[in-house]
Amino acid sequence: MTSDPHRPRYHFLPPANWMNDPNGLIQWGETFHLFYQYNPAGAYHRNIHWGHATSADLLYWQHQPVALAPTPGGPDADGCWSGCAVNDYGTPTVIYTGFRLPEVQTPCLAVSHDGLLTWQKWPEPIISAPPPDLDLLGFRDHTVWREDGRWAMLIGAGIRGQGGTVLLYRSDDLRRWEYGGPLVIGDAGQFDPVWTGTLWECPDFFAVNGDHVLICSVWDQRPYYTIAMRGEYRDGRFTPSLTHKLDYGDAHFYAPQTMPIRDGRRIMFGWVMEGRSEAAVLAAGWAGVMSLPREVRLANDGQVVALPIAEVRQLRGAEQQVAPGPIMPGAPQWMPIRGAHLELEVIMLPPPHGVASVWLRASPDGAEATMLRYDRAAATLTLDRSRSSLSHEVWRDSHHAPLPLAPGEPLRLRIFLDGSLIEVFANDRRSITSRIYPSRPDSDGVAVQAAGNPAELVTMRAWEMADIWA
Repeated sequence: MTSDPHRPRYHFLPPANWMNDPNGLIQWGETFHLFYQYNPAGAYHRNIHWGHATSADLLYWQHQPVALAPTPGGPDADGCWSGCAVNDYGTPTVIYTGFRLPEVQTPCLAVSHDGLLTWQKWPEPIISAPPPDLDLLGFRDHTVWREDGRWAMLIGAGIRGQGGTVLLYRSDDLRRWEYGGPLVIGDAGQFDPVWTGTLWECPDFFAVNGDHVLICSVWDQRPYYTIAMRGEYRDGRFTPSLTHKLDYGDAHFYAPQTMPIRDGRRIMFGWVMEGRSEAAVLAAGWAGVMSLPREVRLANDGQVVALPIAEVRQLRGAEQQVAPGPIMPGAPQWMPIRGAHLELEVIMLPPPHGVASVWLRASPDGAEATMLRYDRAAATLTLDRSRSSLSHEVWRDSHHAPLPLAPGEPLRLRIFLDGSLIEVFANDRRSITSRIYPSRPDSDGVAVQAAGNPAELVTMRAWEMADIWA
């Protein structure tokens, strides 16, 4: 499997089989712990356990034994679904969703007494059932924090006929909980500025620069994507003043979770799901990747953004630079850069009327190429996958991110290519995460192109990235 050209080298993923949501992110002592949804039986979503990995630096990881497995006859008999980890006065504690067929979802708890390696489950669900007065779609996924000397928890849900919601509970001991009502209820009939759907999964709630941020993943068959809401939290209710997509790769950045770490940063990982057929996934024998570790910030336009942590630069190898110069309209201009596991820094001045593009993972004849295209007049950054692969097993849609640039402001891109994974960060205020599966071994070229009017290449640098599993 290590010879699979689509398999990332510097992003976390298990050795094989299925992975989805990050769970239980926590810094314990000098060690970072990443738990995740995992099926040890194969590359498909069933029989969900909690996988486990540890790191001293958030870059290089060690696989650990499975942390949680379904208990036959228990409330998690058919799956240990997503949840979080907290420090209960020196005792590592996880709260997760136990799943039983056909659709029973209840909050469960487990504690560890050996450094988060093995876990003892609380014998019963800590909440026996959802609130009886609500007609809910889903009752799953947890975020827990301390507030006014007590524990507070949110559970993701949706209210039929209304929209997505998160339900607030409070407790003195993490085991007996009082229901406090919905923190906020979305409007499934509202589509501007972004549709917030009918069910919210994987909530995360925290303060940034005096405001509160609620992050939820919108589940509504398809499309899937993650939204960020910024606003005021008071008296157990949250009033959003700004709502937007957190990452514009939609389904390919889902179910993110954050953790505060001791240096004051809030670190996020997201699940980067596949973008190919189930048959192709099963043939590969693995599914799902974690995003790069990202730091949550507020962008200069007020939106919530998660950018690669500074430590990612430690993975850089030898550097290549390209001389600045004009990009004339017409055929693509090929760069002396090739590779499938790169970081690219690109600064360009797009034309005021026209389009500037960066070709990525491109074959010499252009038959395969993923185009990152900026249209200044439309104020839109597009990741075009229509020619990313000659395979018929892959998704070919495009991703669009609104990105207004001030007069004279250059387009600043950080692009991470890692096998089938691509992460794009634009002007420190937008991100697009996606998957591409070039079929040709020579689809590793980089080019720039202008259409309509000339553009200008100010900077292009590239680094081959280290293999964190070598």
